[in-house]
Amino acid sequence: MIFSTLGRYFFRRYIVTALWFMLGVSAIIFLADFSETSRRMSGYVGYTVWGGLAMTAMRVPLILQQTIPTLSLFIGITVLIALNRRYELVVTRAAGISVWQFVSPFVAGAFLIGLATVFVVNPLAAWGQRESASMEASWREASNRTRASKFLPWIRQISGDQDTIIGAKSYQNDGTYLIDVVVFQFDADGRVILRQDAKTAKLEDGYWLLNEVLENRPGEIPVRRDTAQVRTNLKQEYIQESLAQPETVAFFDLSRKIEVSKSFGISTKALETQYHSLLSLPVLLVAMTLIAATVSLKFSRFAQSRSVILGGIVAGFVLYVVTVLVKAFGSSGAIPPFVAVWIPVVVATALGATILLHQEDG
Repeated sequence: MIFSTLGRYFFRRYIVTALWFMLGVSAIIFLADFSETSRRMSGYVGYTVWGGLAMTAMRVPLILQQTIPTLSLFIGITVLIALNRRYELVVTRAAGISVWQFVSPFVAGAFLIGLATVFVVNPLAAWGQRESASMEASWREASNRTRASKFLPWIRQISGDQDTIIGAKSYQNDGTYLIDVVVFQFDADGRVILRQDAKTAKLEDGYWLLNEVLENRPGEIPVRRDTAQVRTNLKQEYIQESLAQPETVAFFDLSRKIEVSKSFGISTKALETQYHSLLSLPVLLVAMTLIAATVSLKFSRFAQSRSVILGGIVAGFVLYVVTVLVKAFGSSGAIPPFVAVWIPVVVATALGATILLHQEDG
C-alpha cells in the first residue's frame, strides 16, 4: 500500500500537512521567543536586534523538538478528517482496503518525521542551545547582571591536604569558565579557613585562576586581590562531563558522553534517559498517529461529535505528559532510564493498535 499510487498520495498529503504545521509552529515560537528575549535583554551591553534574532533562531529547534510529539497528533487528526470530509477514505474503504493498509502511509510518515527529528533537528537544537546560552551569558557578564544558571556548578575537589568547594552562579565553555564564584577552603578538621569571592574563575593546567577576588579569613580583615590561584587536580574533561546538560548534547554524541562520564564515575542517568527518549521518538510519533486514527477514521460517516476528537486530543496530551513525567523519574535515577522511556511508548502503541483492531474487526 505504501508504494502504490494511493499510498504515495496519502503519504504526500501527510508530509505536506506536517511541513505546514511545523512551519506555522516555528513562526509562532520565533515571534514569541523574540518578543520575550527583547523584553529581557534589550538593556544589556552588546545586545542588538540582529543578535536577538540570531539567538531566537538558534533556540527554535529545541522548542520545536519538544512540541513534535503533540504536533504529530494534530497532524494525524487533521489529515484523516480532511480525507474523510472529502469522502476519500469512504471510497478507499469501499474499494476493500483495510484500515491497516491506508493508515500505513501515515505511520511511515510519522516514523520518518521522528527520524528527521533525531538526526537533523536534535543536533541543530543541541548546537543552538549551547550557542544561545553562551551569547546570553556574555551579554549578562558585560552588563554585570549575571543570573543564576538552572544548573548551578558546585564542585568539590581534594588536592593533597587541601579540601575545597567551588560554586558559581553560571558558567561558560562547558564549565571551565565560572562566573560569580565563591570558593571555600577547609582544614583537616572540616573548618572553613578561607573564603574567596571572585568575579570569574578559569580552569588552567593545575589551578583555578580567580579574578577580582575578595578573601575572608576567620578573625582577619578582608583582603582584595586582582588575581588568585586555587590549586586543583581536576581536568577539563571531568568538568565538561560533570556539567553536561542532556539537551546540549546531540544524539550522535550521547553514547560517547555516556561512556566518558562513566569512566569518570559521574552519574549518567540523565544522559541515558535523553538517549532512550530520542531513540524512542519515532515509535512515540507512530503511537500518536494511531491514537489520531482511532478518533478520526469514521468521523464523517458516523457523525461523531466533537467530544470524540477532544477525547483523542486529551489522550495524546496525557500520553505526552506521562512520557515527560517518567523521563524526569529516569533522569533522577528513581526508575531505570530504559524502563522509564520505553514502557509508556510501548503501552500507547499497543493501546492504539488494539482500539483500531476493535473498530475494524469488532
